[in-house]
Amino acid sequence: MKIVLAYSGGLDTSVIIKWLKEKYSADVIACIVDVGQQGENLHEIKKKAVKSGASKAYVIDATKEFVEGYIFPTLKAGAIYEGKYYLATALARPLIAEKIVAIAKKEKAEAVSHGATGKGNDQVRFELTFKALMPSIEIIAPWRQWDLKSRQDEIDYAEKHGIPVPVSKSKPYSSDSNIWHISYEGGILENPANPPIEDMFQLTVAPEKAPGKAVIIDVYFEKGIPVKINGKKYNAVEIVKKLNLLGGKNGIGRCDIVENRLVGMKSRGVYESPAAVILYTAHREIESLVLDRETLHYKEILAQKYSEIVYYGLWHSQLKKALDGFIEKTQQNVTGSARLKLYKGNCTVLGRTSPKSLYWEKLSTFEEDDIFNQQDAEGFINLFGLPLKVEAILKKKR
Repeated sequence: MKIVLAYSGGLDTSVIIKWLKEKYSADVIACIVDVGQQGENLHEIKKKAVKSGASKAYVIDATKEFVEGYIFPTLKAGAIYEGKYYLATALARPLIAEKIVAIAKKEKAEAVSHGATGKGNDQVRFELTFKALMPSIEIIAPWRQWDLKSRQDEIDYAEKHGIPVPVSKSKPYSSDSNIWHISYEGGILENPANPPIEDMFQLTVAPEKAPGKAVIIDVYFEKGIPVKINGKKYNAVEIVKKLNLLGGKNGIGRCDIVENRLVGMKSRGVYESPAAVILYTAHREIESLVLDRETLHYKEILAQKYSEIVYYGLWHSQLKKALDGFIEKTQQNVTGSARLKLYKGNCTVLGRTSPKSLYWEKLSTFEEDDIFNQQDAEGFINLFGLPLKVEAILKKKR
């Protein structure tokens, strides 16, 4: 039997290779999908997979595809789950699953596997993509089958079988990284009253330790996509990396959230997302200039729904594709610049400009103008307030 495993080199998947071989007498093929993992040597992870028992290991660079095909569409939607989470892990899982399916087809594998737990969201994200792209494939989820009950059990299993893992009993929290964020959960973070420890963070300095001088940047968008910083053009991957560095140095992008998982429980996660904070802030400011009121307000409603679709792993759903059509239409005029100040954990808007702007200073001014007739407001208010007036009159009569 051939099984293609979504392999990260972390605790779960390191243990899973050995377990799959024992349980199924399987030929395990590790698939390592690079979505911009922060500071990880993927070729070393590949060696580790083979050393742990994989018969073959693939390393697939999908960073460009991740930024252009997953991150930027969600940025254009303005989707943030529960007002805080920039959806980085949720966005990566469908893409990783897509690459797993491609390897499964190439290797003529009978099954695919992942290291997501039965309590988590990732099992859903992986498996919905498997079902959408290869409905006939068998899915093996060890966390729903084996007798290991905790990450402590996994550590013991790894030590017993000589499997090197990146966590220990003294530092049991886990992390997941890609170009859009680093996330932390488990261990000391499971008590939502506990503050995260400072040496845990990898992308950002503590705001109070950030430089005492503000950094001013100008971010330029074309049709909803960021393309320039301070007038210099960057490709999609470069612009995210650049803003991660700038934001991280200035303490921007930390988030601590108790979120509602799809499976029905609450969980506590800590995230670092410097580039996401900067780009979402800039994008929203340009939209404020170019979108009319009704479109902007309706898009805000759909942004919440879009965030749920991504969070729930429904990337290949009809609804998501339909919403993409609406969002793409709204982005045709989202061209322009946002000027931002980065200072000690804060990303502050200093100004915004756009050649497609609907803002008319001559009309909006509080000074004298010859465009707006202020007497027109009386008739407008009379008509707009007519239902309230009628209700009050009739109520009084009764």
